[in-house]
Amino acid sequence: MKAMYLDCFAGISGNMMLGAFLQAGVPIEYLQAELDKVPLPDAYELRVSQVSKNGISALYVEVCMEEHHHEENHGGHHHHHRAWADLRKMIDESSLSEAVKKQSTAIFENLAVAEGKIHNRPTDEVTFHEVGAVDSIVDIVGTAICLDYLSIEKVMVSRINTGSGFVNCAHGLIPIPAPATAELLRGFSTYHQGAEKELTTPTGAALVHTLATYEENMPKDFLVERIAYGAGSWDLIIPNVLRVYLGEISPGI
Repeated sequence: MKAMYLDCFAGISGNMMLGAFLQAGVPIEYLQAELDKVPLPDAYELRVSQVSKNGISALYVEVCMEEHHHEENHGGHHHHHRAWADLRKMIDESSLSEAVKKQSTAIFENLAVAEGKIHNRPTDEVTFHEVGAVDSIVDIVGTAICLDYLSIEKVMVSRINTGSGFVNCAHGLIPIPAPATAELLRGFSTYHQGAEKELTTPTGAALVHTLATYEENMPKDFLVERIAYGAGSWDLIIPNVLRVYLGEISPGI
């Protein structure tokens, strides 16, 4: 069966996943055409650039939003807040394939459960701030689209570098890993090394939680056919990339 191994030595985020998928051969035109099936209320542009992280060539994916007048409301502190129930309806009403809808919904559902536990709110009433933004919708649905395109049946993940320090969010300063990230990575092997930055985001953690099983090393029967790199936003002492191995693995492994 077709499989992939996520080597998270510099963490994982949604745009790092998309960058790796595109370098692995998913056509950007196909990804954009499929994403256009989601009835997003906000206009955006998907920009892909080739970058070098400590000498490693990787693709960096950026979701660029159009400027909106609402950003000036309330002294510039007004942002889009979308409840999980609204996001689920948006995905359900799209013309995406049922397989992509199911996987996208599962990822967001796990994210909503984690956020709900942290903030003591029912899952359907969880309001996404950073995660509810269009770029995270693109990251999650885009990942499901790419997995379907590549016919990936099994996803494995290494130990995960979460980063360390603190990050500023809608609720103020919070520790890294963010509480939702820590919740989603229960049962996975994590560590922090190389940077006081958020290397693994809640979106990245939701992808791992939903899609992957932990493997300390790549299984012996995993035959690697391609290796791809998706870039993160940081320039660090370690290369801020997600390395993805794609290949074949014997059924039952």
